[in-house]
Amino acid sequence: MKIKIRENGPYLVDGEDVTIVNSEGEVYQIKDRPFALCRCGASGKRPFCDGTHRNISFDGSDGVF
Repeated sequence: MKIKIRENGPYLVDGEDVTIVNSEGEVYQIKDRPFALCRCGASGKRPFCDGTHRNISFDGSDGVF
């Protein structure tokens, strides 16, 4: 698995053995690779990125991952 942190954008996740589980234990079935996980916290499709970071001028330079 590879996770790339996009500057002022999402986490890009690629690889075969990736499992995403939410706080209730529900497993997300993800077929497309790579996929993007929200880092700004404002996506309407959390935990996945929907591009909202561009509209809110998300600044990922604070070092919070």
